[in-house]
Amino acid sequence: MSKQDTLRCDVAVIGAGTAGLAAERAARANGASTLLIDPDFSGTTCANVGCMPSKLLIAASKARHAIDRAGVFGVKVGEVSVDDAALMGRVRAERDRFSASTRENIAKIPDGIRIASRAKFAGPKTLLLDDGRKIEAGAIVIATGSRPTLPPAFAALGACALTNETVFELEALPRRLAVVGSGAIGLELAQAFARLGVDVALFDKSETMAKVRCERVHKALREIIERDVHVHLGVDVTPEPADDGVCIRWSGSSEGEAMFDHVLVAVGRPPVLDGLALDKAGLKTDDKGVPCHDRSTMRCGDSNVFLAGDVAADWPLLHEASHDGAIAGRNAAAFPAPVHTDRYVPFSITFTDPQVVSIGEAEEDGAVSGTADFSDQGRARVEVRNEGALTLYAAAPDGVLIGADLVAPAGEHLGHLLAWAIQQKMTATQLLEMPFYHPTIEEGLKQALRTVCAATPIAVPENQDAGSPAGA
Repeated sequence: MSKQDTLRCDVAVIGAGTAGLAAERAARANGASTLLIDPDFSGTTCANVGCMPSKLLIAASKARHAIDRAGVFGVKVGEVSVDDAALMGRVRAERDRFSASTRENIAKIPDGIRIASRAKFAGPKTLLLDDGRKIEAGAIVIATGSRPTLPPAFAALGACALTNETVFELEALPRRLAVVGSGAIGLELAQAFARLGVDVALFDKSETMAKVRCERVHKALREIIERDVHVHLGVDVTPEPADDGVCIRWSGSSEGEAMFDHVLVAVGRPPVLDGLALDKAGLKTDDKGVPCHDRSTMRCGDSNVFLAGDVAADWPLLHEASHDGAIAGRNAAAFPAPVHTDRYVPFSITFTDPQVVSIGEAEEDGAVSGTADFSDQGRARVEVRNEGALTLYAAAPDGVLIGADLVAPAGEHLGHLLAWAIQQKMTATQLLEMPFYHPTIEEGLKQALRTVCAATPIAVPENQDAGSPAGA
């Protein structure tokens, strides 16, 4: 092999998704020479098959749902129909615009850094490319992402089996759709398709949707979802091809069988680690094959290898992937002297309507909780969005907020406010001392905050009297 067949850099990054792009950018910003390796540089999971196309479908379902309930306000609407081609055409067109934007940003990376190839380890500091070249790097960041699981029984269904990577290619809405998996992807798309007029059934072996920790919140969520979707929790599912689609049989907490045109399989997205020859890197892995790493540095043990994004199997969320990449890239550039970084408070949103939010820690020994119900909350009732529940968790004895679970109107906005407060280690009293404009959904927080205050030695602030306006 000639000299020019070996490339050298301070930091090599494998994968050009959200995490990989952030890692390369951070490493270069910290003075490292970098190489970014990806087979096709097609853009990010979020733009191509994740966050953005799913929100486009959800936006369409919200428009249809708003028409369906317009009569509550005395607004009479005539016959409504859904133009499948126009609906799915917009989903793909806008998705492609987002994807093109990410590719344009990738194209701005300086010449010589991008390498269109696949890479695998040939040693702790050596990568072998599929074109025969080698890369010698001081540090290596693995940011190869994740892919949807498609168990063999579902793969045997052929085109009738969908994942989040294929569902947005549908030209027409199915008449009957089975959704297997009630995590964020399954739950969001099940409700969205149902509100667009599709007959949807949701199945999960777990008894809990969206990993909701609070029983009160989960009960409220289930009631909301079951208005549009047939929900079967605590069941095992067996799919079989049929002449007119797919036959789904289920057993467990309930049992039965039904026919569907398609099955959306949303049972997880494991990290992409195959083909990397991790054994050559000498990394210790967990029982799922993921390299053991420190989330405060993203470093794998004492090695020169770092993880970033979904491949780390920590929090498969865009803001976490970006943070992973920034941490990994900076520390790879500083190898072997990593800097420990405080991580964000855990914070996730499932974009059902209303949204499901999980933040921080749940109730634990010595913790107190406060609850709120939105069935009679003033602003929510005005807009006929008066449904849902919220639970706050706080540490005794001072009432410092440590977490929250909620399904509530404007949940994504309430969630941000609470996540920021928890990140800043604010107390329930400090939040109650903030202004609450009337009438707003945010006023619904006061009920839970007051409950926390009542359960701790901290008194309710004087400016928050019990005689606030109805629905506050």
